[in-house]
Amino acid sequence: MQLMRLNSFWFDDSLIRLVLISCFVVGMQGCASVPKTKLDSAVTQQQYQLHQASLKTIEQFTLTGRIGVQTNGKGFSGGLNWQHNEAEDAIALYSPLGGQVARILKTANQVTLEDAKGNTISAADTETLTQNALGWQLPLAGLADWSLGRPTNSPILASTWNEQGYLSTLKQDGWEIEYQNYTQQNGFTLPSKITLRSDKVNLKLLVESWENLNP
Repeated sequence: MQLMRLNSFWFDDSLIRLVLISCFVVGMQGCASVPKTKLDSAVTQQQYQLHQASLKTIEQFTLTGRIGVQTNGKGFSGGLNWQHNEAEDAIALYSPLGGQVARILKTANQVTLEDAKGNTISAADTETLTQNALGWQLPLAGLADWSLGRPTNSPILASTWNEQGYLSTLKQDGWEIEYQNYTQQNGFTLPSKITLRSDKVNLKLLVESWENLNP
């Protein structure tokens, strides 16, 4: 057995080797803990993909809630009833007092809007129609997907999601979308508070109820 002297203390060389090995093991454990964040991210991403897969099964819904719009110094705030399926969209907008302001019907061929006086106008898309009739654009082309918490088929410029795999933010088609609350409805986890921003419009959607969801 060999003995080593260090600063007037005597150590067994086998003890020194044991200490060195222990330090090496502790160091390796420290290194092994670094990828843990990546593992968590992978799990969260898997949750996101599973959640999106469940949302893809929704082909129709009835949404009741409130909508608020700010654009070019003007605004609108009121109630909303929206019936959506693959063939058409029917949207009724109401004033804060409950009177119907407009009814929008979108089919595969055209979009029409009937105002409170019974006047009807048509356009090729909802954005143009609502801009001309109401003074602000309703992004109906993407809103059916965004309102459910899923992206459209267009390229995604940026997106984030929370630990449960639900979208937190989405940047797509010129809109920045923020999801602030979710709720459980008929076996689905769906947004209840959404903010959408473009270079001209700020739009807030508060969902009071989801109905007629078909998986």
